[in-house]
Amino acid sequence: MRVFAIADLHLSLSDKNKAMDKFGRLWENHTERLYEAWQDTVAEGDLVLVAGDISWAMYFEDAEADLNFIHSLKGTKVLLRGNHDFWWPSYRKLCAALPPSIHAIQNNALRFSDVSVCGSRGWTTPESSNYKASVDEKLFLRECIRLKLSASCLSPDTQNLAMLHYPPFSEKGQPSGFVDILEEAGVSEVVYGHLHGRVQGDALTSERNGINYHLVAADYLSFVPKLII
Repeated sequence: MRVFAIADLHLSLSDKNKAMDKFGRLWENHTERLYEAWQDTVAEGDLVLVAGDISWAMYFEDAEADLNFIHSLKGTKVLLRGNHDFWWPSYRKLCAALPPSIHAIQNNALRFSDVSVCGSRGWTTPESSNYKASVDEKLFLRECIRLKLSASCLSPDTQNLAMLHYPPFSEKGQPSGFVDILEEAGVSEVVYGHLHGRVQGDALTSERNGINYHLVAADYLSFVPKLII
């Protein structure tokens, strides 16, 4: 089993008014390009981590077309909520309604053969220039708690991976409390999205203290899932 990752799919199959083309030529026909690249890259026995901003839908019912599209893609998929995933319902409702090839992480960890995956959405870190304590502190601390809870569910006899939506660093690469939790948990690979722009992404894809960090935003990857292990 190989493990791939990608984030920021920004699907909108039920609402064509949410098409991503308005964000530039890179996003033109991105759903079709994603489908072709995914099917050419991933095999049925592989695992794909989808690190947030999955659908533009506001309600779960409107996201079903996007989830069925993901289900049609090869491999087993693991979803994590991003800041634009307003459609994400309660975890119980989500798990009951997901197609069989899709799983989700929320305050837990999942095991697939000899690999375990934990994760949290994350948030703007205190080291970031756009951090505003009055707005962001509560959310940042809450996401730290959620990541620690999820990491505590990892299996001790597997290779452990982590998913975030937000990067665990500031735009200058300064580590946050998320990094402390990831290092304490002993994960080997961390994937995240949210960032758009190649120069910044290259700077934040690196190895630190034994952990490999991967920016996997779909546009950064040219919509080709990245092989992680």
